[in-house]
This record gives sequence, C-alpha cells and structure tokens, in this order.
Amino acid sequence: MSPSVLWRIALVVPEVHAPAFADAVGDHADAVSTFELEEGGNWLVEATDQSPPDEARLAARVAVLAEAVGIPEPKLIIERLPPIDWVSHSYQGFPPIRAGRFFVHGSHHEGTVPAGSIALLVDAATAFGTGEHGSTNGCLQALDRLSRHLKLPRGGRRGALDMGCGSGILALAVAKRWRVPVTAVDIDPEAVRVTQLNAAINGLTGRIRARGGDGYHTRIVGGHKPYTLITANILARPLARMAPMLRRHLKKGGYAVLAGLLNRQERHVIQAHRNQGLRLVARIPVGEWTTLVVKR
Repeated sequence: MSPSVLWRIALVVPEVHAPAFADAVGDHADAVSTFELEEGGNWLVEATDQSPPDEARLAARVAVLAEAVGIPEPKLIIERLPPIDWVSHSYQGFPPIRAGRFFVHGSHHEGTVPAGSIALLVDAATAFGTGEHGSTNGCLQALDRLSRHLKLPRGGRRGALDMGCGSGILALAVAKRWRVPVTAVDIDPEAVRVTQLNAAINGLTGRIRARGGDGYHTRIVGGHKPYTLITANILARPLARMAPMLRRHLKKGGYAVLAGLLNRQERHVIQAHRNQGLRLVARIPVGEWTTLVVKR
C-alpha cells in the first residue's frame, strides 16, 4: 500500500477567536484542532485534509472573518505534508488500549488479553480509528455502559448502524458485544476496505456489512432501518446536519452514540438532536473530546 498524503492548513489567532477560525477552517478540511501557544495569548488552529484545499476560497473566508472580529488578517499556511506510511506508523504508536470492557490491540501485540475483556484486533492502516483517539475511546466507553442494559434483537436483517465507520472499530465492538448484524458505511472507499479486513480478522465477516456511500442516503442503510443502536463518530457539523436523518433511522426507544466533536462544540450538537425530539442521556469527556449518548 502506498503512503498516504495529507494537506495541512494552519494559522495563529488570539485565544478568544480560535473557536470561530476553527469552525471556518474545519469547513474545508477532514479534521481540525486548536492548540495553546502561550498562556492567555495566541492559539494555533491546525487542520488536515486528504485533498488539496481551495486556497482562494479559504483565504477569502479567513480574511472576512478577521475583518468581522476586528483583528489583522492572520497568515494562512497551506502545505502538502510528507507522505506517511500509516501502516508502520500505527504499529509503532499504537499500544493496547482499554476502554470499559473493550481491549483494543494491533496484530503486533504479543501480550495476553485481560480476562473478562472483549478483544478487538484492529490494524487501522490508512483509515481513522484505533481506539487511542479521545472520540473513539469515548465511544467504546459509551457502548460498554449501554451494553449493561440495552438489548438488541438478534434475529432478522436489522441490528445496528455504524455511520462513518473509519477502521470499523465501533462496528466490531457492537457486533462482538451484542452478536447482531451491523451495517457499516463510509464515504471513503479505503475505510470500507479496512473495515472489511478488520471484520475478517476478528471473525465477524458474517455480521458486518461494510459499504461505501453518502451517509443515510446509502441504499443499504435505508434497507435495514429502523436501528436500535446507531454510532456516528464523525465531526460536529455533519452530526448536527444529519440529526433529522438519524431520528428517522433510529427506532423509538433506541440509542445513538455521537462523537468526533470538541468539548466546546457539544452544545451545538445536543441542540440539533433535541430539536428532533432526542434526549441526552450521557456525555463522556475524554481530553478535549466529548462523546454524547442520545435516546429517541
């Protein structure tokens, strides 16, 4: 497999304006984060994208926002990052992780699996999600808590949905814990391939249906609704935008685990789902990331 190429977007702004610029930059990227450079001073807003960003459009967005908040236009850095062999990288930086009863490890792990844990063998390759990220870890903790009282029907074609499956780690967790069929969907063909691979490695090929498609509009998603459990580890804006579709695909009394949002973004995501009649039942912060559990 050839190394993956990413593009980096970066700028430095005062702390008070970092959230606004993060939202602006985030609309043009796959992932965005903010870092404090100096206490009470400037923050670095940094994002990555798998495709070359529209530099003119992004620069115009930054300039308009800077004028609106009354600060000098920050220097915008857009650069292509050196190719990274994510397979080797994930092996080197992916120690075994415990999240609730889930024990996530790569094929390079030579130790034993703790007694009573649910082992997930995940070689993420170029797809996102090995369990060490705060949002993924929070999702696994949420699933562990839900598994103590939530029962999923084992018969038939329905079961659970993993929206934006990445490496398939959440689909694996649901399929292993509840022993139900899981529909896994991602817009990225590489994520679908890796999910299928990880399903095979974990002996779950018969339970996990991984397909590529445009979110809830994917044919297989509508064909197996309604779901008692939906997981969606994506980003805050897509989560909020997809809230009406989530409600239509979630069975009454069902639960949804939502992640991929920074702590400061949770209000926006919560309100979008409350507007659809969904009730917040749990929030799990892990570092700067928050996982939400809502119920219909």
